Amino acid sequence: MRGADEQPGSMFSYVSLEEPVPADHPLRAVHRITGQALKLLSPRFGRMYVNFGRPSIPPERLLRALLLQALYTVRSQRQLMEQLDYNLLFRWFVGLGIDDPVWDPTTFTKNRDRLLAGDVAAAFFEAVLEQATTARLLSTDHFTVDGTLPEAWASQKRFRPRDEEEPPVSGGGNPAVDFHGQRRTNATHRSTTDPDARLYKKARGRESRLGYLGHLLMEHRSGLIVQTRVTPADGHGERDAALVMVQALAGDHRVTVAGDKGYDTRDFVAGLRANARDAPHRAAHDEAPQCGRREDDASCGLCDQPAEAETRRARIWLDEDDRRAAQTPPPRWATRRVDLQVHRHGLQHRADASVVGPGDDLIADRAS
Repeated sequence: MRGADEQPGSMFSYVSLEEPVPADHPLRAVHRITGQALKLLSPRFGRMYVNFGRPSIPPERLLRALLLQALYTVRSQRQLMEQLDYNLLFRWFVGLGIDDPVWDPTTFTKNRDRLLAGDVAAAFFEAVLEQATTARLLSTDHFTVDGTLPEAWASQKRFRPRDEEEPPVSGGGNPAVDFHGQRRTNATHRSTTDPDARLYKKARGRESRLGYLGHLLMEHRSGLIVQTRVTPADGHGERDAALVMVQALAGDHRVTVAGDKGYDTRDFVAGLRANARDAPHRAAHDEAPQCGRREDDASCGLCDQPAEAETRRARIWLDEDDRRAAQTPPPRWATRRVDLQVHRHGLQHRADASVVGPGDDLIADRAS
C-alpha cells in the first residue's frame, strides 16, 4: 500500500536526543570520556569566569563543539554552527536541546579565543590522559615520535616582503596577486595574515605551503598520544621537539624511542644518548647511515644492519594458513615451496610449485 505524503500538522513533539544516536556509535565512548575530563576541569572553569553579568557560552559545550570540529574536519566555525543547527548527533554531543538556539559564529569565536588563551586545551588533554593512566593503558617503556605539517589558515597572496608596505586592496575581498617568477623565502617574506606561519615543503619536488610543524609522542601499548608540541616549520623542528618530548617523560628507567628516516641524524642520536636511559630505534637512510652506533650496542636494530642482513632479506617466509609474513619460520611440516619471479607488472607465481619435505626451505627466488 502506498503511503500518503502529508506534512505533519502536530504542534508539539516529544523527542529525546538519545534515541536517534545508535548505542554502538563511536561518539558515545568519546562523550563518556569527555564528560569525565570536563568534571575535573570544572573548578578551573569557575576561576576563569566572574559571578555577575550576562552568561556566556558554557565552556563545557564550547570544548565539545571544538572536539567535533576536529573529529569531523569541519573547516570553519561558521560551518560548525550550521551543522549544530540541524544535526541531531552534534546537538546531543555538545549538550544542546532540540529547541535551543545555536550561537552566532562571531560570538563562538570570541569565546573560543578567550578559553584557549587560558591553556584550557592542554589541561583538557592532560585530563583525558589521566584516565588512560588510571586504567593502566599506557606503556612507560616504548614510544614512537613523528611529525606532521598542519597547514595555516593563511593565503599565499598575503605572503609579502617584510619591508613592503601593505598594498592597496583592489578587486574586492580577494584581489589578484601575481608572484610568478619571484623568489620568496621565510627570510625575506612573511604572512600578513598569520606572521608565525612559515613557507615549508614536505619533500623535494612538492609545493611549498604556509604552515607549522606538529609533533606527537605515542606510546606502544594502546597507541595513545602522550606528548604534543607545535613549532615553526623548519628543517630542525621535528628533531628538536622530539628531544624535548622524550626528556619530559616521567621516571628514570630505560625507554626506547622509534622514528622514521627524518630522525636519522647524528645530532638527534647524540641528544638521545646524552640521556642514558634513551635508546633510539629509527630507520636509517639508504645512502649513508648517520647514527654512529657503537658496535656493542644492540638497541639500534633498525639502522647499520650487517651485510648478511641483505642476504636474509631474500628469504621471505609465507604462512600458508593466513598468508601473513612471519618473524620466524613456520613449522617445516606446514611449508610449501613457493617460487616467485619478478616481472615488470609485479610478482608472478610459477605453476610448478610443489610440496617440499621437512628438510627443504621455503624461499622466494628473486629473478631479474
